[in-house]
Amino acid sequence: MKRFLTIALLLFSLASIANAQTGTWSGKLDIQGVKLSIVFHLVDENPTMDSPDQGVKGIPVQVERSATGMVTVKIPSLAASYEGLWLVKQIVGTFKQMGSSLPLTLTPGEDKPNRPQTPLGPFPYATEEVSFANGDAVLKGTLVLPEGYTRNTPVLIMVTGSGQQNRDEEIFEHKPFAVIADALARAGIATLRYDDRGAGESTGDMANATTEDLRDDALAGIKLLRERFDKVGVIGHSEGGTIALMLAADKQVDFVVSLAGMVISGAETLVWQSRLSLEGSGLPEETIDTYCKLIGEAFQVKVHGGSMPRADDYDLPEALKQNYMAVLMQIQTPWMARFLSLDMRPLLKNITCPVLAFNGTKDMQVACESNLVALQSGLPVNPKNRFEAVEGVNHLFQHCATGNTTEYREIEETFAPEVLGMMVQWVSTICFI
Repeated sequence: MKRFLTIALLLFSLASIANAQTGTWSGKLDIQGVKLSIVFHLVDENPTMDSPDQGVKGIPVQVERSATGMVTVKIPSLAASYEGLWLVKQIVGTFKQMGSSLPLTLTPGEDKPNRPQTPLGPFPYATEEVSFANGDAVLKGTLVLPEGYTRNTPVLIMVTGSGQQNRDEEIFEHKPFAVIADALARAGIATLRYDDRGAGESTGDMANATTEDLRDDALAGIKLLRERFDKVGVIGHSEGGTIALMLAADKQVDFVVSLAGMVISGAETLVWQSRLSLEGSGLPEETIDTYCKLIGEAFQVKVHGGSMPRADDYDLPEALKQNYMAVLMQIQTPWMARFLSLDMRPLLKNITCPVLAFNGTKDMQVACESNLVALQSGLPVNPKNRFEAVEGVNHLFQHCATGNTTEYREIEETFAPEVLGMMVQWVSTICFI
């Protein structure tokens, strides 16, 4: 009986260890001073890993547990693994990938970031779920209707930046479009925000879509709004800001709000982004100049035709030559090929509706000064136009230290309150007064 009892207790102990390790565990990798959050969902069926700071969720993993409390997690798609020892309140171990090993301590649960600006009900306005189509793409969205709205109520369609995003333009659990829609609705202004094609509840091909296709998606939404409202505007962020200006040049909207909109060409923007990134790497200025010259020439060839420059003809480190080869692959996609030639400057003369433009001085994705100057100098004179370089905010309009994308998740603020205030005031002034 004692022997049976001992075996039973042992089995109970092993089951307890396995159960204790089951669930969500999270920790932070320290990669040369940059903190990268890792979340493991160690469930019995379909375990996964998330990398919240990179906006990646649901990576399949394989989990093995030992009788001594060792936990091994293999991540085949990343050629990575984690091995740690369960110590009741934490799992202490090592994350390995591509020959590198980093310490990683996991604790129970997920480190959920605080997002104080995310709107919470009950709301003093109504919402409707709507859909509209552009060819085979069916876009699903949320129409926000202020209390007592009429045909004369101003309404804005909201257009996200590049990449597939949901109707809230959600990133790292920030929901900037929801924050903006809430602020506008409380001021009596309606909005329509929608999931990008292929994202959320929307359907449609994104892999072969260009900026023109995304513009036509927004135009389909504008046509829906025209059935119910007389004053239809557009709010666009980043690439969405470019699309907003395209729609204005085509006389499709009555007013425009551009948030970090790109006015100069996509090729110029990508070269500028590359220079910023390399300047933070410690490479010599001469090397940075050479690399930027190489990719700039490649972009021009892609736009205008000719023979692609060879990396071997330039004095560059092998790592940058490999990076260049990756760039050549990226610019073959339909979206990127068109993005390189996007340039709003020739079209600005056709925009006669009022334009409000904000760009952040610490934006590291769309240059503040060059785009604002190009917009202000290219638009016809209109006393209702307003251009603002917002001091100290990044591409997402968060107050920040450096503007680097690695800060996006760590910052609690979703959207600068003063920008919200200026936006509400401007739309109210041109539409209600």
